[in-house]
Amino acid sequence: MSAQVRDSHINLSHGGGGRAMRSLIDEVFLGAFGKPHADAMQDSATLALADMVRHGDRLAFTTDSYVVDPLFFPGADIGALAVAGTVNDLAVSGARPMFLSCGMVLEEGLTLETLRRVTASMRRMAERAGVSIVTGDTKVVERGAADKLFINTSGIGVIPAGITISAAAARPGDAVILSGALGEHGVAILIARNQLALDADVESDCRPLHELVAAILRACPSTRCLRDATRGGIATVLNEFASSSGVGIRIRENALPMRETVRGACEILGLDPLYLANEGKLVAVVPGQDADRALAAMRADPAGADAAIIGEVTRDPNGMVVMQTAFGGERIVDMLVGEQLPRIC
Repeated sequence: MSAQVRDSHINLSHGGGGRAMRSLIDEVFLGAFGKPHADAMQDSATLALADMVRHGDRLAFTTDSYVVDPLFFPGADIGALAVAGTVNDLAVSGARPMFLSCGMVLEEGLTLETLRRVTASMRRMAERAGVSIVTGDTKVVERGAADKLFINTSGIGVIPAGITISAAAARPGDAVILSGALGEHGVAILIARNQLALDADVESDCRPLHELVAAILRACPSTRCLRDATRGGIATVLNEFASSSGVGIRIRENALPMRETVRGACEILGLDPLYLANEGKLVAVVPGQDADRALAAMRADPAGADAAIIGEVTRDPNGMVVMQTAFGGERIVDMLVGEQLPRIC
């Protein structure tokens, strides 16, 4: 049995491969994530194919890295974000999320209390999403070589037979549905950075979307496109759909769900909510005749209670997104140029 971690802060020995590193892994990481497999301390996790084949006929595999500043913000933190973000990337491919890996880059001087808070948050989000964190890695870098803590999570899920989700699948006549209010994650980060001098009660929408996606697919197995609207917001997602599918997409400003606090923050700071990051919202494209059924299924799930049909797929303008404004005019909604908010996820 390894010795208890007695340090209050991360130091270089915690990444050196010796006793200090083993103590950190045993107490902090395995203490939070558990030891679900007998080979948990090997260089890789061994996963039973039979368990996965029962759920589908194809694997989905994704990876993402999280460098959010600050580490803790209203409604969530970097740990919850890392798990939910990877779960959602799997879910919007039509997959049932099952297994995650966790790689951490720790800066010398990071407090052990902070690391324990983050890993506990990861455990809670993994339990909520029904996934297991089965393998991982830890690196420690010198003070100043990173900003406290970076996390990489990769995920494996299983796609059920008959489900095909693709950004290239949108067709004229399809409906575009947004699962809820825009911009909450982006505004929550601004509040946490003290960059928003408003008395605004806004929390990040960070949450797993696997159950919402499952509800959509049960109601509408012919769903064309799904994407969670993270960096670049729904504007980027819609442009990717339009470009990949060779169609136009028209949305209505008046149909976009948004909290008044978020709307006010955007007006004060000159931000466009279409480009703000979300961490618990998705965009779905479904056949027009199935739109009402898909919308009802989304609204029946807590993650889609504020879902709304925001537009439709058209033949023209090819590869472009156009918004009908609240004043009755039209404007092109282009891809995000530059970065509205750096270090957002």
